[in-house]
Amino acid sequence: MPSVTTVGARNQFSDVVNRAAYGKERVILTRRGKPIVAMVPIEDVHLLEELEDRIDLDDARAALEETRREGTVPWEQIKADLGL
Repeated sequence: MPSVTTVGARNQFSDVVNRAAYGKERVILTRRGKPIVAMVPIEDVHLLEELEDRIDLDDARAALEETRREGTVPWEQIKADLGL
């Protein structure tokens, strides 16, 4: 994956944006030799969001299954246990 310094990215901003947007490149921006951020095509962002949504859905289903198996604790009991 190509990398560009933040100074280089600032000086060539349009080129870096075009590489990501039209060339579908993922460009890593670095500062003092360390990667700090990436400029990616919007399709990559949408894919990442879809993956996060799927993970959230899997977690929610697992939580619902745990609740079905183990039951719940009434809110009043939680407050009493915490001394509220």
